[in-house]
Amino acid sequence: MFYREAGQFKTSYGADQAVFPIHQDRIFVALWLAIAFVLVPLVSSEYLLRAILIPLLILALAALGLNLLVGYCGQLSLGTGGFMAVGAYAAYNLCVRVPALNPFVAFLLAGGVATLVGIAFGMPSLRIKGYYLAVATLAAQFFLDWVFSRVAWFTNNTPSGSITAPPITLFQLSFDTPVRKYLLCLTILALFAMVAKNLVRGRIGRAWMATRDMDVAAEIIGIRPMYAKLSAFAVSSFFIGVAGGLWAFVHLGSWEPLAFDVNRSFSILFMVIIGGLGSILGSILGAAFITVLPLLLNQLPQWLGVSMSTAMISHLEAMIFGCLIVFFLIKEPLGLARLWRIGKEKLRLWPFPY
Repeated sequence: MFYREAGQFKTSYGADQAVFPIHQDRIFVALWLAIAFVLVPLVSSEYLLRAILIPLLILALAALGLNLLVGYCGQLSLGTGGFMAVGAYAAYNLCVRVPALNPFVAFLLAGGVATLVGIAFGMPSLRIKGYYLAVATLAAQFFLDWVFSRVAWFTNNTPSGSITAPPITLFQLSFDTPVRKYLLCLTILALFAMVAKNLVRGRIGRAWMATRDMDVAAEIIGIRPMYAKLSAFAVSSFFIGVAGGLWAFVHLGSWEPLAFDVNRSFSILFMVIIGGLGSILGSILGAAFITVLPLLLNQLPQWLGVSMSTAMISHLEAMIFGCLIVFFLIKEPLGLARLWRIGKEKLRLWPFPY
């Protein structure tokens, strides 16, 4: 993005509506994808892949789904963890009860199940908004937690309530190594990010943003708020459901209902807020911030040579992390994506001041 766009003209509607209308943008994105797909698997350790990169990619997918609902449509939701649980348990039951079903097909079907659940719990958005809608989605989170912990059918009647995901295979290729799991998550995130980018640029995305800005005015100009809100809940829940299946099958391997509690919902909402509402890139930046920063804070005393107990390090990590979030939201409430846009504008005008 360190360039000026002078001399690049659009001569057709297709060129003007391109996902990356500037030639250098296409080169920049292709370069980053090449680094992510080729260089990172070659140089990354097993710990880096398992503990940081794989969960970062899956949470970025969940944050992307939530951003479509909160950032683009303006419908506040606190039930993300519950919808991730729907995707995880739906994928598990599909694989267990239909043994011949491919896990990738199970992930998509689990996303479809999460879509139906999201539409059902999105019905209150037709009558209420703001904090009242947030409370309604929070009730959905608690209800889904209760269902998956009390109804034994979802865990295949496992006495402990903890279940283990079956292995993931595709055309006799088993995704049992960290590198393969990383490439799987990266591929799915890239595909879903492209789908989300095209959605928000089209008629559906414009309807979402018009509803977010002023639903009464949107209805006056012919947009159906009911359709816009429910479609946002549906698409968002699909993304989150697929992320829940990946979180259970690829990252955890074995899990229980507490893996998708309300803390998961709040952490993903923080990713969206810190990364930037209404931004595809912001979802990924927010997931990286929330995932990597606590690990860095946890290792900081050891790097500085300060001797501390594990409990003290844990408490300081939570305190510093919370203070940084508050400070960041005060200084830049529009998120990391806004800082990225400001940096690009400054570099485009360099060395001339403005």
